[in-house]
Amino acid sequence: MDGSVTGDIRALVEPDRVHRKCYTDPDIFQLEMQNIHEKTWIYVGHESQVKNPGDYYTTLVGRQPMIMVRAKDGKVHVLYNRCPHRGAMLCPDRHGNTGQTFKCSYHAWRFNLDGSLLKVPVAEQYEGTRFDLADKQFHMKPAERTESYRGFVFASLSHDGPDLRTHLSGAIRAFDDMCDRAPEGEVEIVPNCFRVIQKSNWKIFLENQLDAVHPSIVHESSGRAALEVEKDIEKRTGKKAPLSYHYISAFTEPFFRWDTLNTMGFPNGHCTLEGYMGLRPKDPDTLEYEAVMEKHYGKARTEEILGVNLHHVLVYPCLSVQSPLQQLRAVRPLAHDRTLTEIWHFRLKGAPEAIYRRSLDYYYLVNAPSTMINADDLDNFWRCHTGLSSQGGDWVSFHRNAGQDPSKDGVYTSVTGMSELPMRHMMKTWADYMTNGGRR
Repeated sequence: MDGSVTGDIRALVEPDRVHRKCYTDPDIFQLEMQNIHEKTWIYVGHESQVKNPGDYYTTLVGRQPMIMVRAKDGKVHVLYNRCPHRGAMLCPDRHGNTGQTFKCSYHAWRFNLDGSLLKVPVAEQYEGTRFDLADKQFHMKPAERTESYRGFVFASLSHDGPDLRTHLSGAIRAFDDMCDRAPEGEVEIVPNCFRVIQKSNWKIFLENQLDAVHPSIVHESSGRAALEVEKDIEKRTGKKAPLSYHYISAFTEPFFRWDTLNTMGFPNGHCTLEGYMGLRPKDPDTLEYEAVMEKHYGKARTEEILGVNLHHVLVYPCLSVQSPLQQLRAVRPLAHDRTLTEIWHFRLKGAPEAIYRRSLDYYYLVNAPSTMINADDLDNFWRCHTGLSSQGGDWVSFHRNAGQDPSKDGVYTSVTGMSELPMRHMMKTWADYMTNGGRR
C-alpha cells in the first residue's frame, strides 16, 4: 500500500469516531480482504466436522475458496479449492467425503488427501515438457499456515505473522471456557448450521455483539413478552419458569444493570463481555451435570470452571463466541454491503443430554435467523448500512466514555458496561492492519 493510501486510511479512524467510508467504500472492502481477512488467522471449522479420512468441508477465507479435509494419517489439512491444471473447483459441495483421493471433474487429475498430486491421465504425453509430477506448482496449494487450538481450526494465507496462540491473546479464553465445561474436556460440533446473509458491512455485525446499550431498546418488545409469560407461569404453578424464557426476558434489564457489565479489549482486536447471565440454577438437570463434572475434575476445579461468567468473546476479525452456551458465529464478508454469518452449535462431550438441550434452546430462541431477536438485529444492521451510504453525515460516533477506559499492558478495561470501548478497540486494530500491510 503506498503512503498516500495509508494516510487516507489513517484519516478515516479517529479516537472517538470513524468515517462512514470504512463501511461503504467497495475499494476499502477489497483492501480489507487483502490486508486483514487474507493475512491474519481466520476460523475455518472444527476438527469434528471432518471425523474420517476423506471427510471435507468447504468454506471461504477472505475471498479464497478453501477445503478443510482429514487425510489418511488423521491430520487435518486446509487447501485451496482449485485444481492446478485448469483451475476447476475440486469440491463444489459444502461438505462430504471424497474417498481416498480428490479427483477433478474436468480432466481427472487425482490428488492425495494432503493435496499432493497422485496421477494425471495420459501421463506419457507430458514427457519432454516442463511438467513434473513432483513439482509443487502442480499440487493442490495448501493454506500458507494452518493451526488448531482445542479442535478449532484456523488458517492464515500469509507466511508471516504470529502463531495462532499468540494471535488469539486474551480471546483464547473462549475456547478454553467452552471445552473446559465439557466433562471430557472436548466439544463436538452439531453437523448443520444456520447461514444468514446480512445486507450490511461485516464490521456492523461485530460492533453490535458487545453493544450493551442496544438490547433493552432493540429487543424490548420480545423481552417483555417473555417476561409476562414467566410471571404467568410462576403465578399459576408457584414454580419458576423454565430457564429458556429468561434467555429472552433478560433483554428487559434496565440500563443500570447493563452498566454493571464489563468489556475488555485485548491485543489484535479481540474483545470480551463478562457478567451478563448466570446459568447455574439449582434444578435437577444442573445438579446432575455438576455431579458429572465433579467426577471428572474434582469439586474445586469444577467450581473454578463453572464460576467463569464469560458471556461473549469476539475473536477479531472472524468470530463471535458464546462459550457458556456453546455457540459460535463465523463472519464471512462477501462484499462491502453483504456479510455471511454461520451460526454453529456444539455439544459438551460427556455432559447430560439436558445440558445440550438447554443450550439448544438459546440457539433456537436467540441466535437462529427465524427469531425476533435476530430479526431485530438484522433490520438495524440494514438500517445502519443504508444510512451510512447516504449523504446525511460523514462520521460514526463512538464517543461514549471515550478516553476514560483504563489500559494496562495492552489490555483495555471498560470504565462502564456500556462504554463503546469494543468499537473503538476494533477500529484501531482495523486501521493498524490496513496501514501495515496486514502486519501488527
